[in-house]
Formats: sequence, C-alpha cells, structure tokens
Amino acid sequence: MRHGKVANVKIALIGATGQAGSEILKELVRRGHEVTAIVRNPEKIQAQVNVAPRKGDVFDQDGLVKLVKGHDAVISSVHFSQSDPRKLIDAVKAAGVKRYLVVGGAGSLEVAPGVTLVSTPEFPAQYKDEATKGGEFLNLLRQEKDLDWTFLSPSALFFEGPRTGTFRLGKDQLLTNANGSSISFADYAIALADEIEKPAHSRQRFTVGY
Repeated sequence: MRHGKVANVKIALIGATGQAGSEILKELVRRGHEVTAIVRNPEKIQAQVNVAPRKGDVFDQDGLVKLVKGHDAVISSVHFSQSDPRKLIDAVKAAGVKRYLVVGGAGSLEVAPGVTLVSTPEFPAQYKDEATKGGEFLNLLRQEKDLDWTFLSPSALFFEGPRTGTFRLGKDQLLTNANGSSISFADYAIALADEIEKPAHSRQRFTVGY
C-alpha cells in the first residue's frame, strides 16, 4: 500500500492499549514513526524503540495538552461513551497540533440515503449509546475551523483478525460484501497509517472495509 519512503512522523496516540489502538501502535512502529503512547496504565506497553509510554487521562484536558504538544499528529482511539469529545478536540487545538485523526464508529455510516446504521431496527441495543456518541463527535469535528481532522469509521464488524493489506475505502456509506460488513483491527490500522503518511481525507470522514 506504500509508495516510496515517507518521513518519520511524531504521533501522539491516545488509547494505545485498546483493541484498535494496540494494532495502530504496531503499524506505526512497523513504519518507523515515533509514537507517544498515552494510556491509563503505561506499564502495559512493552518497551520498544520509538515508543514513549505516558500516563494520561482523557478527561484531563490540561494534562493532554502537555502530552500531545510538539507532535505532528494526534490519534484518539478511545470509547466515545468514556470520553468527552470537546475536551479531546480542545486539548489538541490548545497544544497547537493541526492534524487530528479519530478512530470512529460504524453507526454514523449510511445504509441508505439519509439512513444511518445506528438508526436501523437491527442495530444492537448495547452499542447504541456508543454509536450515537460517535456520531455526535463527527458532527463536532465537521464544525471545526482550525483542525485538519480525519474521522475513520470501521465497517460494522470490527474484529481481531489478520493483517491482509487488502481492503476497500469508502466515504459516508457502509461498505459491504457477500460476507457482510467487516474489517480487522490490523487492516484498519494500515488504512489509518496510510492516511497519516499520505493525507487524502482532510476534514472528512472515510471508511474502510473488505
């Protein structure tokens, strides 16, 4: 998926021990980028070259400002229902970092014109709150004047699976194939890392799936 050598990027990754976050961390390290891994429990991150584990709290805006300052880009890979999007956005802005990438959700993707996945009767009730808050986060970003943001929505099934490097990209519509709608955390991480190295969705949401 890569084209030529890309300069190393200094990235602050908020939520680096989550299911998606840990794969994003692996992918960024594999590509030689410098990562500050911001997590509640930094001791959970194994010592490795180019990774600086840091203790951080998603609700501590001033603390986040200090942690992300001086980076080329910030990625947040946190649960929407366990964080405050306004605090995250304001922290990135106050730190003076322009590039902000968000691990999004599938709920706000359209399954028909004007119909979002989260609004369909089949959408699992236990994920509704998280999905709704993800849509609210996206709407906040769309009003953002200062940040160069990107919101990457996975497919409906976001799962632990192989890194194949073979997937499709879309915009605001849910991607499906004969097997439904899915993407592995590892392949999602490739799409996100590609976007950092070669930005193609500035101030946009896009999606990735098989």
